[in-house]
Amino acid sequence: MSRKMWVYDPHSGGAKIPDSVKLRLKQRILRHAEQYYSGKYNRIEVRFRGQFCYTDAYLEPRVGEAYDPQLVGETREEYLERLRNMPTHLCRLRYFGREDNLSMAFYAYSSETYEPCLFPNGTWEGTVEEGFDASAIYLAG
Repeated sequence: MSRKMWVYDPHSGGAKIPDSVKLRLKQRILRHAEQYYSGKYNRIEVRFRGQFCYTDAYLEPRVGEAYDPQLVGETREEYLERLRNMPTHLCRLRYFGREDNLSMAFYAYSSETYEPCLFPNGTWEGTVEEGFDASAIYLAG
């Protein structure tokens, strides 16, 4: 006879994030981004859905002097504005009922899905600040 056993999986399940926790998580992320990454982004957007906290950055695009509007079909200014309003997905954090113990996934542009990953501390769980630091590689430039 086989017995079913519960096994913890940091990348499934989770708990819906209460509104009071959403506010604190968002404030922590924005404060951390401003303190350590100011000037590397135009704005940071934090959004929530169920057990997930998504963090996106809006970056200043780099367009070379050889930009040819005929090839792209829009003026340089239109092109820059479009890119400024295109989010760079940084990470998705999964909430399990504790604000300092979330799991993380990076957005894989190749598959257009979030892929589980470890925090830099080598574990599956960490804080929103650690998640932002890990995903800030997308802000390097």
